[in-house]
Amino acid sequence: MIRAFLRTATLVVALATVPAMAADVGRDPYVAAPYGGFTWTGFYVGANLGYLWGTVTNAGFNHSGVAGGGQAGYNWQVRSFVFGAETDLQLTGAQDTVGGFKFSNPWFGTLRARAGYAMNNILLYATAGIAYGGGQIDFGAVSESHSDFGWTVGGGMEVALTPHWSAKAEYLYVDLTGQNYALTGLTHAIHSNVLRLGGNYRAGRRIRAGRENQPINRRGCAVAALELPRSS
Repeated sequence: MIRAFLRTATLVVALATVPAMAADVGRDPYVAAPYGGFTWTGFYVGANLGYLWGTVTNAGFNHSGVAGGGQAGYNWQVRSFVFGAETDLQLTGAQDTVGGFKFSNPWFGTLRARAGYAMNNILLYATAGIAYGGGQIDFGAVSESHSDFGWTVGGGMEVALTPHWSAKAEYLYVDLTGQNYALTGLTHAIHSNVLRLGGNYRAGRRIRAGRENQPINRRGCAVAALELPRSS
């Protein structure tokens, strides 16, 4: 399942760049402007869908399931370096049953810093911050749930497809500290891996300051026109 998801994520990101590149074929000749024209600076909102799998300490639970939700954040770009912050909230179907006990991780969220390197409309980044979420154990008709806090770290790649829309593939490791569960008489911490695909929307102008009068290609990137020699 994980290998298939990885292949799908790689294929989606690779194919996402093809239409934008093909759209420029056949247009007037130009050469790329130095450093490109797309800027990652600004606010964004988006959604994601992926897969979560992990383990629970002091138990034999290996929870897994689909996870999806939304995110919002802000980026600040300095030349080719991008810094920012992002928050997200996820619902998951991750669960497992062992010996009549059912464990589930129905939701989690994060608040993270991001830092990355931009190659025009392609951004590679690392991310880390705090995490929080819910753990639940059911035994028969009895249910017990707790809210946990912890940390997260990960990374990903984001590709701007148009001046306002981008697609991303991202991995997170989420570590939620242990809580005491009366049903088991033990402390259980939740360790999870999250692999997901997502999309973001950015409002406002997407061209770097100082490049307002340059021609723009269909990817929203400033370009420098190639002057052809005039016939005498």
